[in-house]
Amino acid sequence: MSTDGSGPEAAPKKRRTAPYGIGEDWAATIVGLVLLLVSLVGVIPEGLVP
Repeated sequence: MSTDGSGPEAAPKKRRTAPYGIGEDWAATIVGLVLLLVSLVGVIPEGLVP
């Protein structure tokens, strides 16, 4: 028998979730859209974004 906890008797580990239930992909999407909006509005100077 294996004693490293990888057998069928090992309990599944719970996944940690971000606060407010927002996943990492959605957070990156929101940040990207905010940066796009800010650059289109002109808050970020033209020379800063290549």
